[in-house]
Amino acid sequence: MPRLNINGKSVEVDVEADTPLLWAIRENVGLTGTKYGCGIAQCGACTVHVDGVATRSCGMPVSEAVGKKIVTIEGLAPNGKPHKVQQAWIANDVPQCGYCQSGMIMAVAALLKEKPKPTDADINAAITNICRCGTFQQVREAIHIAAKSA
Repeated sequence: MPRLNINGKSVEVDVEADTPLLWAIRENVGLTGTKYGCGIAQCGACTVHVDGVATRSCGMPVSEAVGKKIVTIEGLAPNGKPHKVQQAWIANDVPQCGYCQSGMIMAVAALLKEKPKPTDADINAAITNICRCGTFQQVREAIHIAAKSA
């Protein structure tokens, strides 16, 4: 059985090597914050961090995740205090239906780690997640607010 490091914990998952990481996270580990959206790595609802990189988990087989550090939305703020991106999301009333938000937050957290003060061009290039509710202006504002916080 493959052994994964998810949110700092080592877990064995009883899946085939070609099973998408998304399904191992949701169905085998029980962390349901990571969402299934399109299944073809386009929408971003399934975004997690793999070795610090925003990764669409529906397109990554478990075999490629073995030996890597995986962080899901549940592990983004391990000390119980919301991550600065989560705080900005709340302060700006970003979510509408909320379905895409965990993936969006994970993508933004990775962007801010790489580029602490992103420009609008940086945001356009890095945040390709789809929000069917159209909250993109609130998302952009929340990203800039999170970038200004400590």
